[in-house]
Amino acid sequence: TMKDGQPEHLDLTLTKAKFDELTADLVESTMAPTRQAMKDAGVKKGDVDKVLLVGGSTRIPAVQVAVEAEVGKSPFKGINPDEAVAMGAALQAGIIAGDEGVSDILLLDVTPLTLGIETLGGVTTTMIERNTTIPSRRSEVFSTAANNQPAVEIHVLQGEREFSKDNVTLGQFHLVGIPPAARGIPQVEVTFDIDANGIVNVSAKDLGTGKEQSIEIESQTSLSEDEIQAKITEAEEFAEEDQRKKAQVELRNMADQVVYQTRRTLEESADKIDEAETEEVKAHLDELERLVQDEDGNPLELDVIDEAAIQAKVAEVEQSMHGISAKLYEAAAAEMAAQEAESSDGSASTASGDDDVVDADFEVVDDDADEDE
Repeated sequence: TMKDGQPEHLDLTLTKAKFDELTADLVESTMAPTRQAMKDAGVKKGDVDKVLLVGGSTRIPAVQVAVEAEVGKSPFKGINPDEAVAMGAALQAGIIAGDEGVSDILLLDVTPLTLGIETLGGVTTTMIERNTTIPSRRSEVFSTAANNQPAVEIHVLQGEREFSKDNVTLGQFHLVGIPPAARGIPQVEVTFDIDANGIVNVSAKDLGTGKEQSIEIESQTSLSEDEIQAKITEAEEFAEEDQRKKAQVELRNMADQVVYQTRRTLEESADKIDEAETEEVKAHLDELERLVQDEDGNPLELDVIDEAAIQAKVAEVEQSMHGISAKLYEAAAAEMAAQEAESSDGSASTASGDDDVVDADFEVVDDDADEDE
């Protein structure tokens, strides 16, 4: 601040108690990353061997007290916190510049937030977890969610929440040209590959046709450190609610799969079981379908589905299928026995044909003897 062309100075005496009061919220804000770091490392209070203080603000007594209370160990004060920052920056600069003096030092970077893709029900399926050391690569095989689905959308996400709508979109692309097939049959391999520069390559390959599409994401995130920490804190805040909703989605998806797979089994086995025996199962399937879909065949919203009713109806479907499954196994066993009997009859016929063998005289000719003569 200037006054009459001269800087104004503030000379104020504060008591330690007043200073601690003014900085209390700042000190507490540094504890959230500390807790998160310990959680990510899988260590508890008292497990840390040594605590190093880096940065001039760590000289504040309140910071040292807070760290000791959080970690369970008194911070080590044998290094200069300002020099530690300068040395770290110098080492990083040397590594980037290719200085031979620091060629034996390896600095490992990690992913700041979890990377994944959107799957059925708007769920974020994790591909690479937060704090994974890079470079890193992971592949997983997925399939289609509908019959004769000609394409799949790969929606690349970043964040710690369970649903795609709550995470950050990094990119989207489509893999097209999938041959018509029943849902669950096509095999689409999705691969996440992060190189040492933090560039993310995401590819999707149809294992049946070999067709492939990919996307390159130059930066894992455009978020600042504060925004990253806010995302992590937000995920912790809504963790319980997200898990509950995710369980509902998984239950709805499971029920839908039970309906589809059971109907398919009944259709494929129509020649082995009487239609009257399937009426009870079909009735349960219709009721179960109404519990997870609307009249247009779209999934019901999570806030209107009855979890207990769905679980009970799934159990009824499984129970009513027990008798049918037993008959299908009996029919399969009978068919196998018949095939083995036919095979045995064929072998017996071949053996009986040996009775027509005709005896004949033969003479051994010695070639060497003929040559001597």
